Amino acid sequence: MKTLCVNGADIVSKEQLHEWIAAELQFPAWYGGNLDALYDCLTDYKDELELRISNVSDLKKTLGEDARRLLRVLEDAAGENEKLRISIE
Repeated sequence: MKTLCVNGADIVSKEQLHEWIAAELQFPAWYGGNLDALYDCLTDYKDELELRISNVSDLKKTLGEDARRLLRVLEDAAGENEKLRISIE
């Protein structure tokens, strides 16, 4: 199982977050760097994956309302893809 740790303290923008996740998970070239595309890629992800989100308060400071939307998308994607687990620390 692949584990990807997203440290909210290291995130400086939503664009940087999307670029980093896309690179780490080797998303396809069509990945649009937005929450809809993230949902699509995560629900289609074929390997077992655990996404660990830490320092959520820092993530919320940086991304504002987008942090809440991101966490919702991650949880929704995990509900659709049995190979995806989300842990929020």
